Amino acid sequence: MRPKNRPSPHLSLADGSAPSRRPRAVLCTFAASVGLALAGCGSSGQGPAVGTGAAWRDPLSPVETRVADALSLLTLEEKVGQMAGTSLVTTRGLYLTPPNDRVGIPSFAMADGPRGVSAGTGPATAFPVGMARGATFDTALEERVGEAMGREMLARGGNVILAPTINLLYHPRWGRAQETYGEDPHALGELGAAFVRGAQRHVVATPKHFAVNNVENTRFDVSAEVAERTLRELFLPHFRRVADAGAGAFMSAYNRVNGIYCSENAHLLREILKDDWGFTGFVMSDWLLAVRSVAPSALAGLDVEMPQGDHYDEKLVEAVRSGEVPEATIDDAVRRILRAKVRFGLVDGTHPAPDPSVIAGPEHVALARQVARESLVLLRNESGALPLDASRLRSLAVVGRLADAANLGDKGSSSVNPAYPVTPLAGLRARAGSVPVAHVGTDAPSADDLRVIAEADAAVVVVGLTSAEEGEGLITIGDRRTMDLPEEQRRLVLDVARVQPRTIVVLEGGSAITMGDWGDAPAAILMAWYPGMEGGNAIADVVFGDENPSGRLPLSWPASEAQLPPFDNVSPAVAYDLFHGYRHLDRAGVAPRWPFGFGLSYTSFRLGSLRLADASVARDGMVRATVEVTNTGGRAGAEVVQLYVGFPGSAVERPVRELHGFGRVELAPGETRTVAIEFPARDLATWDEAAGGWRFEDLEYRVEVGTSSRDLPLTTALRIR
Repeated sequence: MRPKNRPSPHLSLADGSAPSRRPRAVLCTFAASVGLALAGCGSSGQGPAVGTGAAWRDPLSPVETRVADALSLLTLEEKVGQMAGTSLVTTRGLYLTPPNDRVGIPSFAMADGPRGVSAGTGPATAFPVGMARGATFDTALEERVGEAMGREMLARGGNVILAPTINLLYHPRWGRAQETYGEDPHALGELGAAFVRGAQRHVVATPKHFAVNNVENTRFDVSAEVAERTLRELFLPHFRRVADAGAGAFMSAYNRVNGIYCSENAHLLREILKDDWGFTGFVMSDWLLAVRSVAPSALAGLDVEMPQGDHYDEKLVEAVRSGEVPEATIDDAVRRILRAKVRFGLVDGTHPAPDPSVIAGPEHVALARQVARESLVLLRNESGALPLDASRLRSLAVVGRLADAANLGDKGSSSVNPAYPVTPLAGLRARAGSVPVAHVGTDAPSADDLRVIAEADAAVVVVGLTSAEEGEGLITIGDRRTMDLPEEQRRLVLDVARVQPRTIVVLEGGSAITMGDWGDAPAAILMAWYPGMEGGNAIADVVFGDENPSGRLPLSWPASEAQLPPFDNVSPAVAYDLFHGYRHLDRAGVAPRWPFGFGLSYTSFRLGSLRLADASVARDGMVRATVEVTNTGGRAGAEVVQLYVGFPGSAVERPVRELHGFGRVELAPGETRTVAIEFPARDLATWDEAAGGWRFEDLEYRVEVGTSSRDLPLTTALRIR
C-alpha cells in the first residue's frame, strides 16, 4: 500500500494553514492568529469559539484548557488528519501519525513492545515473554520491566508502546498465549496495571486487544459470542484495571464480539470503556483489516485508525459534511488525542530521549536476567534431583536441538532483536566452570550419544516449542495444532530418562504442554517459557541452586487437552462462557496435572494466622487480609500467597472460587513475615443481566488462602454490606 500523508490542502493561507469549506471558521482562525477580533468569532457569536494558541503552548495551563484551545484552531480536515497513521511503512521502525506544524501538534510514534522494543534496526533488551512474567506474580518487578521498555522506546524516538497484551488465555493452544500474563483476570489486571505505571513514566502505554481476542487463525473475522455477564465478569475486569491505572491508549481487537467488529463496537468502546469506566485516553485500531467502516467506527468511539487512514481520510470528512457523523464525534476523538499528547509531554518535550546507551545496557540486561530467574517454575523434583552441586559433579550432559538455540518466542509483531542471546547450553557451561559439559545437540541421539549421557552425573534435556509451533496468525504459524510435545522430543525424553536416572527436563514454550507418557520419566522438570536474552544464565542459576525457583503457574496445566473446553479456531463464531482454566476444572471436579498457582521450591513454607481487617465490608470499601508466612526449610526463598473467594449459596452459577489477591514474599530460613492482601469489595459483585447492572448477593463469602488453586489450607468468612 502506498503511504498517505494527510491533510493535503489544495490551497494555503499566508500562515500555511489549509482552508476549509467553512469560511467563517477559517477566517476566525486566521484573524485570531494575527491578533484581530472579528464579529461572530467569539464564544457568544454565530461562529465557533476560536483560541489563540497561547494556552495550548503554555505548559502551566490546565490540560483541558490547552486541549480546548488547540482544538478550536483546527479545521475539520486537520482534525481528521490527527485520526489516522501515515503509512504501513515505518520510519526508523516507528509507525507515525501526522504532525500539525501550523498549530504545533507533534506526531505519535509507535512500536510494539510485549517483550521488548521492536523499533529501529539495532538491538534492544529482549525480556522474557508476558506469560513468563505472569509466572513471577511480582507486580513491582513488572513495573520495572514496563519502565525499562518505556525508556528504551523513548531512546529509539518513540512515544507510544503497543503493550501490554492482557487478553485472557482461554485455551493454551491460542497462538499468542506467550504474550499475555495468564488465564486469570485478576492477575492480568494487576500485572498489566504495573506495566502501565512503569512504561508511562516515559511513553504512552497501549493495553490490547480490546476485547475477547482468543483465537489467531480466524482472528480477522471470528465472532466471539459471549453473554453480557460473562463479558463483564471474565473478559473485561483486567481491562478496567489498566484503565483505572491511567492507561493513555487502548487498542481494539480484530475480531467481532456478538457479531460486531471491535473497531465499530459502540457497546465496548463507547458505552463500557468511555462512559462506564470514564476512560479519557484514546482508542486506536489494530493494524490493517481491523477497521471495516467509516461512520460506524467513528460513531462507536474508534479514535485513531492505524497504521494508515484507509477509512479515516477524506471519506470521514465527507461523512461529517453530509451529517452522517456529527462534528462533535470528531471533536471528542481529537480531544482525546490531544489530551494524550499534552499529558505525556509530547507537546512540551518534557520527556527528552535518554542516551541510546540505556538500550540493552547493563541495568536492563540485569533486569532481564532477574525476571527470567523469577519466572522459572519447578514442576517436578524427585529425590532432590535439583539443584546440582558443581563441586560434586564430574560431568554433565546437555541434550537436545533446543539446548543451543536462541529460542526467544514468536517472530510476529512481538519479535525483538536482542543484543545477544544466552542459550541454555551457554549458560550451563559458563556456570559449570571446570566441570566437563558434553553437548548432544540432537533430538534423535545415537547409541554413542546415549552412552555419553549415561556416563554423565546428570543430563539436562531441553525440549519444547518454537515459533514454528505457535505464534501470531498470518505473520507466523498461528494457533497450536496440539498441546503435545513434538513426537521426536517425546521419544528423546524417554530415551534419556531410560539411561540416566538424574534427567532434568527444561521446557520452553508459551503455555502448557501436555506430557502423556513421558511426564513421570524425568527426575525433574523446569518450565522456562521463552526466557529472553538472559534465559540461559537464568536457567543455570536455578539448575545449580544459585537461585531458588519461585515461579508459579499463571495457568492451569491439564493432564490432557480433553480436560479443557474445546478449542475452536475454525468456526466463524465461537461461544465462550464463564468457565475455563481452573474455573472449568473446579466445576468439572477434574484434577489437573498441576493447578493454577503451583510451583515447587528448594525450601518449604508454612502459612498461618489468616485474618480479615473487617469481616463485614461496605460495598464501596476494601477487603483487607493478612497471613503469616514462615520459611521452614534451610534455604532462602520466595513464596506466592494466593487469596481466593468462593460463593456458596449463590442464586446464580458462579465459579467454585476466583483469585482476588496475591502477594509475593522473600524469606530467609526460619523467617516469618506477614503478607497483606487487599482488593475492592466491588470485585465480588455479579452482573445482573435483567437489571443491566452490578449487584451484591446476600452471601457469606468463603475466603481461602494458600499456595495454589488446589492448596488452600486457610479459610474464613466475609460479608459485604
